[in-house]
Amino acid sequence: MSLPIILMVAGCILMAVSFFFSTGNKKLSKEMEDLSITVFQETNALKKRLRIVEEELLLEPQFQVKKPQQKSSSFAMPTTYTEKPIHDILKSQVMALQKQGLSIHEISVRSTLTEEQVKSVIANGGR
Repeated sequence: MSLPIILMVAGCILMAVSFFFSTGNKKLSKEMEDLSITVFQETNALKKRLRIVEEELLLEPQFQVKKPQQKSSSFAMPTTYTEKPIHDILKSQVMALQKQGLSIHEISVRSTLTEEQVKSVIANGGR
């Protein structure tokens, strides 16, 4: 036999064999599709849970630090007051927000501290 005939016969045999193995590929692709669907469903469920938690956190009352009121008089005297100590949770929140690259003003708004308090927490390294 000549080489082209041998190659043609081998090609026909390989094509016939490939039909038998295509069912294995179909099973594998079906399993992959099922897996991707379950991952998608689980991801959506986690996103819904996260959205619920975020909404619950946003519903908490916004605590604001009140600034001292000055007495209305003809001349304004500077008022001095002692600031309450800043809680450790707020300090860690300020440090985390600072690591995220937020500005002093943004940290002040999010942490309900004054900008001076935020600057002092950052200067002290959260201590």
